[in-house]
Amino acid sequence: MRKGDFSDLAAFIAVAEVGSFTRAAATLGVSQAALSFAVRGLEERLGVRLIARTTRSLSLTDAGEKLLASLRPAFDHIDNEIAAIGALRDKPAGTIRIATFRHAAKKVLWPVLVKLTADYPDITFEISVSEGLTNIVEGRFDAGIRLGEQVEKDMISVRISPDIRMAVVGSPSYFNCHAIPKTPRDLSEHNCVSYRQTTSGGIYAWEFEHDGVVLDVKVSGHLIINDNEMMENAALDGLGLVYLFESQVETHIKDGRLIRVLEDWCPPFSGYHLYYPSRRQHTPAFTLLLEALRQK
Repeated sequence: MRKGDFSDLAAFIAVAEVGSFTRAAATLGVSQAALSFAVRGLEERLGVRLIARTTRSLSLTDAGEKLLASLRPAFDHIDNEIAAIGALRDKPAGTIRIATFRHAAKKVLWPVLVKLTADYPDITFEISVSEGLTNIVEGRFDAGIRLGEQVEKDMISVRISPDIRMAVVGSPSYFNCHAIPKTPRDLSEHNCVSYRQTTSGGIYAWEFEHDGVVLDVKVSGHLIINDNEMMENAALDGLGLVYLFESQVETHIKDGRLIRVLEDWCPPFSGYHLYYPSRRQHTPAFTLLLEALRQK
């Protein structure tokens, strides 16, 4: 059947149900002449009269009655399916793809997802965890999570966490054999666990600031790792000093398994932001996630 036939069938149903070209034309918002032309064209294609017309009334022929009986359930089904799809505009559903890295995923995103997946079973969350900086447009992600200073200028950015601090820590067993560093410059005398950056491939320089003095220290030691959890384990096992997010090691500091040093050299900086392309039109599911992260 040609595409145009569907509109002709809809025209026939409208006329057949109200018994008048005039009323059907008003309901559909078309002219009576256009409606009559559509029905006549349908009759010519089928080669059978569907509507018996007189100057004062019209009625369905046997062929018209049979066609209406078969068309009405089919068009009702189509209307119901369209209504169901339209309801998705208001119902949180569908898939949301997010690019992030491990610390942000664990500390910020995961607590929110635990609740949302329980309350909204029609939403699927796809989380891509990488320590590199993912291009969310090329990767066809809905959004990403980064530190505020890392978000590109052409993105919409929404803050979703408080300020963040870094921490230099080592185990009590390590400090039994090494002096407590008083300034970042003292780190040259220590065995430090270095972090290999995923994106650039370079060794990350530890960043410090105190009373307007800014220092980027290139540390050295027996271990170079590109995973924060392995660095945490290295510190707990007494293998050297590490430079990690404060929230990652705060429990170990409280229970005495790790000792924090150079705390006054680690000021807070901008926390995590959810970011997405400015041209994005929000779905109800995405809006729900955005508000949940913002409130957290």
